[in-house]
Amino acid sequence: MYEKNKPARRYLAYVSSIGTTQLHSSNPWTIAFWSAMFPGFGHLLLSKYLRGYILFLWEVYVNLNAHINVAIYYSCIGKFDMAKSVIDIKWVTLYVAVYIFAIFDSYRSCVDINNNYILASREDAEINIFKMDAIELNYFDKKSPWTSVVWSSLIPGSGQLTIHRIVSAFFILAWWMIIIYYSNLLPAIHNTFWGNFEYASSIINIQWFLNIPSIYVFAMSDAYVNTVESNKLFDWEQSKFLNLNYQNKSFCMPSKVANRGEHMHIISTFEHSISLEKAITAIQMKGIAKENILAVPMDKRGENRGLFDSIHHADGLSLLDLPFMLGAIFMLFGSIYGFKLTWGPIIWGVIAMAFGFCLGLIIKLAITKKYSKNRNAKKASEVVLIIECKENQMEIVKDLLWAHNALGVRKLELTDKQA
Repeated sequence: MYEKNKPARRYLAYVSSIGTTQLHSSNPWTIAFWSAMFPGFGHLLLSKYLRGYILFLWEVYVNLNAHINVAIYYSCIGKFDMAKSVIDIKWVTLYVAVYIFAIFDSYRSCVDINNNYILASREDAEINIFKMDAIELNYFDKKSPWTSVVWSSLIPGSGQLTIHRIVSAFFILAWWMIIIYYSNLLPAIHNTFWGNFEYASSIINIQWFLNIPSIYVFAMSDAYVNTVESNKLFDWEQSKFLNLNYQNKSFCMPSKVANRGEHMHIISTFEHSISLEKAITAIQMKGIAKENILAVPMDKRGENRGLFDSIHHADGLSLLDLPFMLGAIFMLFGSIYGFKLTWGPIIWGVIAMAFGFCLGLIIKLAITKKYSKNRNAKKASEVVLIIECKENQMEIVKDLLWAHNALGVRKLELTDKQA
């Protein structure tokens, strides 16, 4: 065991006024995939921001000068001579080496971070969950991953804002604006809605337009992953807080109560949430001592993990890594071949993305079907709360528990009857 007063060597997270940086486990192949789609994205998923931003800017600049995206377009539609003619060989030679490095380094970094995550989890060091200064306020709370995805699908970068990742949000938003401006995306969308498909296709700048599938789907994936990991971190930190502050050795367990007419025990169950702490402090304000409150966070069995992560189940077996990956790939090819189809690259890009996402979800469900038994959408009891109080305090305590979203509340009544 680690010494309690010894400075921690590794922390699971660092909270600042502009965001939260945390360690979490990732699939190295997923990280490598995003680096292959757009160098820098894999590093951003690992919270290696400086390296990610450098590689992102490099990709935009070198790709633009080498005309890589235009060459990809001509290659996919079979015009290989055109692809050769647009390529700038000087820039391509530089591009290949750094492109391969980005994939390799993100994979290697992911393996290293996974190892450090394991060690940090075992060290179990305290982290600061509330940061306030002159420019911003940052704190831990639980949020729905799907809310982050929806906002990112409407405005890439806004999903990151919902989980207070300010720097990432600004970076994605800024580059999304630059890319859609130079690609002429908005005029193309306008003409697509009016049915002017040929004109919409003709005004699109292919070099800039083919960046859109990668950054658009990545923004949703990044927001989803980091919301899930933030929710996990919230549960972990709250469990530590409850174990440290509401498991007093002097707590009078129900079986030891001598005079049950004067002392009662109210048992309730909660999910990990800010409402749980509000309930505890509200009860203390009613005159019930901290020593008379016992909070027991429950361990979770791995085989009962939920298939879909949500605000209530953030420790699940995520099914969305493959759907996001296939969604990005299919959107890219849908956008390319959409130039040759009736509805144009925008509609076909969206259709292809939806098809790829659904296909990935079906494949992942089939692979993980052994986990699909005995699952439901009900909220899980994650914390058991036992309050010792006097009889005249019982109704007040029960009302407070219900008012703060308790999953269940009951007075404990023990009898002396033998079975």
